[in-house]
Amino acid sequence: MLPNTGKLAGCTVFITGASRGIGKAIALKAAKDGANIVIAAKTTHAHPKLPGTIFTAAEERIDILVNNASAISLTNTLETPTKRVDLMMNVNTRGTYLTSKACIPYLKKSKIAHILNLSPPLNLNPMWFKQHCAYTIAKYGMSMCVLGMAEEFKGEIAVNALWPKTAIHTAAMDMLGGSGIESQCRKVDIIADAAYSIFKKPKSFTGNFIIDENILREEGIKNFDIYAIKPGHPLLPDFFLDEHPDTITKKVESRDVPELKEEKPQPPPKQRSGAVEETFRIVKDSLSDDVVKATQAVYQFELSGEDGGTWFLDLKSKGGNVGYGEPSNQADVVMSMSTDDFVKMFSGKLKPTMAFMSGKLKIKGNMALAIKLEKLMNQMNARL
Repeated sequence: MLPNTGKLAGCTVFITGASRGIGKAIALKAAKDGANIVIAAKTTHAHPKLPGTIFTAAEERIDILVNNASAISLTNTLETPTKRVDLMMNVNTRGTYLTSKACIPYLKKSKIAHILNLSPPLNLNPMWFKQHCAYTIAKYGMSMCVLGMAEEFKGEIAVNALWPKTAIHTAAMDMLGGSGIESQCRKVDIIADAAYSIFKKPKSFTGNFIIDENILREEGIKNFDIYAIKPGHPLLPDFFLDEHPDTITKKVESRDVPELKEEKPQPPPKQRSGAVEETFRIVKDSLSDDVVKATQAVYQFELSGEDGGTWFLDLKSKGGNVGYGEPSNQADVVMSMSTDDFVKMFSGKLKPTMAFMSGKLKIKGNMALAIKLEKLMNQMNARL
């Protein structure tokens, strides 16, 4: 962990979205240094029990602004309701821009004067747009504020972005990744330490898109297991960084089946069909009234490639059921992938979260119910 130096003693740090998770961790780290912390959640109006809004805070003095508040929906264009689009644009892009605008006149008077946005590097790889276009646009809006404001206020205010190299364990990650995802995550402490490292730097350190692990290595930290929820366990790479899901998935898969260059692999089609059928047979054998009661969802699988087709998993009907073709009741979730990836996913060789992030898995419908299915997969991994 990065030790506190007391450099922020007496400074005022304004943090949006700091009631929990990353924002709260940054607030606690700065408070240990003796900083005054102003937390903004969802209001610009004074609360009777929680006095202080962005405007009243700005009237006093602000030395550091952290734009952490963010809304997320990992849904494609047709599956993203207009209200959800508006929410992401308002909280992520508009919120960051207007909060910065309100604080800048007061930041100009500070000797420290930092704006830090929790947003990613501007990676224009289409992979990061095709699955969740609205979210990416909204999140990149925060990053574009860094690009523009760093140049606009050069010499007066340092404006930087901070993004994690790996997934961070927060309530949002639990919602997106489901049960057990925490073992693939780091603690919020790594972001708090990285933010603190940035705050210590002069105003000339501006316009940077910083990855947490990189800046902490520069601080001399070598053992990153101290930040892991489960030290030694493989970590899930975060969004918007290209050194990740596709590459890692390919590396993992390449260990499963050695490449034989001198011999042409000839997988018989019937064997593949058998693998899919066998997977569903094991799934069927694993079903129970308890599983159905805990899940209450109908899943439809659109499998592409040789021996592909439509399969279903009914976890609403008594006892549950699986089969070839469309379900008798409308599916709550439709998952599209190749037959190979389907078998790998159910056997534990391909993590659903990683498959989704890398574009190997497409999901339509209720995302929360899709996450529930991962729990069932974890129970079956040993049998597949």
